[in-house]
Amino acid sequence: MGVVGNLIILLAASLFVCLFLALTRFLHKVWWTPIQIQHKMKSQGIKGPSYKFLHGNTKEIFNMRKESMSKPMNNLSHNILPRILPHVFQWVNIYGKNFLNWYGHQAQLVVTEAELIKDILNNKDDTYPKIDVEGHAKKLLGDGLSSSKGKKWAKLRKLANHAFHAENLKSMFPAMVTSVEVMLERWKQYEGKEMEVFEEFRLLTSEVISKTAFGSSYQEGKNIFEMLMKLTLIVSRNVHKIRFPGISQIFRSADDKESETIEKGIRDCIVEIIKKREKLKIGEIERCESDFLGKLLEANHDKDKNKWISIEDMVDECKTFYFAGHETTTALLSWTVLLLAIHTDWQDKARREVLDLFGQNNPNSDGIARLKIVSLTILIVAMNMIIEESLRLYPPVPFIKRKVDKEVQLGKLILPRQMELYISPLALHHDPLIWGEDVHLFKPERFAGRVAKATNNTSAAFLPFGFGPRTCVGLNFAVIEAKIALSMILQRYMLTLSSAYVHSPIQIFMVRPQHGLQIIIHEI
Repeated sequence: MGVVGNLIILLAASLFVCLFLALTRFLHKVWWTPIQIQHKMKSQGIKGPSYKFLHGNTKEIFNMRKESMSKPMNNLSHNILPRILPHVFQWVNIYGKNFLNWYGHQAQLVVTEAELIKDILNNKDDTYPKIDVEGHAKKLLGDGLSSSKGKKWAKLRKLANHAFHAENLKSMFPAMVTSVEVMLERWKQYEGKEMEVFEEFRLLTSEVISKTAFGSSYQEGKNIFEMLMKLTLIVSRNVHKIRFPGISQIFRSADDKESETIEKGIRDCIVEIIKKREKLKIGEIERCESDFLGKLLEANHDKDKNKWISIEDMVDECKTFYFAGHETTTALLSWTVLLLAIHTDWQDKARREVLDLFGQNNPNSDGIARLKIVSLTILIVAMNMIIEESLRLYPPVPFIKRKVDKEVQLGKLILPRQMELYISPLALHHDPLIWGEDVHLFKPERFAGRVAKATNNTSAAFLPFGFGPRTCVGLNFAVIEAKIALSMILQRYMLTLSSAYVHSPIQIFMVRPQHGLQIIIHEI
């Protein structure tokens, strides 16, 4: 055959061996390993829907969600778990409190037992880190506080804690009050009429986070908010699409191309805001140095490598706080106003409390701190109880994920490495074994003895802002902002629900009303 012929045969044989090894590795990853994990978990009493080659259970979950959210709810029921997470609702009833399902070939242990969730979220020895954010979600959140891990997370968390500690929160009160005043000035044209308040709250919270964290205004950050919303929609519609490494880089979808353009646009806008801050004069810088952007710039100029952060870190942190800083509070305000408009008796009690504390004056930091339980009787209602019950029924984030880096024991279970853990605050908040048979009813009085009494001392059963070391750093910021806005609204208006409102909760990253929230406002 000659040298050339032998060389061709050798190359063909090598190519065959390479293809065979690649196929073997591929099948091991997407077939053999899932079957092994399924068998291992079943031997420990953990069942679940069967693994489907390549797609796992994603098609089933997608179809279940599509069906459950295809039409509005028939009434104003707060039983939203079967609608938002139908697979969790159905499979818990079929397979038990903890079950195994599959996101593509990725094993996910869905955990709804509070004690196991407590162990996971406490994350001792960094046993259960955050999952790696990939795809479109990576473009939305980057490697900021919500997605980073290890030493980088610890550094960013320390920065955020400084920016949102108690004294700094007090200094943010005037900006919050002023922003609500501007919103309420717009509302005057709607007195006695119907208005859509979800969008109003979105504008309010965008303005507040812009002023308090970045020393700017909503108009200055408007492009960022609009691009973040577009990117959020892209993330939501791709959440159940399986992306295979390599293939998704070759065959790029319209969403892939658009998300890249948006990501670059967001970065350019944030860098421009950073440059503008750096050009401020000394006196102006001193007035802004305690806000979040000021703390980021301080770290960017720090000579200590353990404290220094890059421009890319700053961009990712700004993206995270622009996004989370208004999305969470928008959802909280919207669902709380819906509940108060339905339950006017509680609205009246909340109004009396506000008027007793502030009269017709704007809220102040001392008064807001006193909006808490002042009596065990519900004759004096606490704003805290209303907000906590709203967060229980409608938690902004319906599920969170962690992973197992190496084989570990969780309770009586031995979990294999690289397994994902899927935790649903929504499922916990709607569990009748924890909250009682009236679990789907709006009853703020259940929080009269605080969370421990409401949950019969079940730890980690109330997770609207997470739990453990990664509890949302903006928790106090969001609750204070909500209290100020609600107090100022109740001082001026009585709220009733419009007949045009369609009860259709939906998840687009956060849980929100699909068709907005139509309220009729009546001047007091």
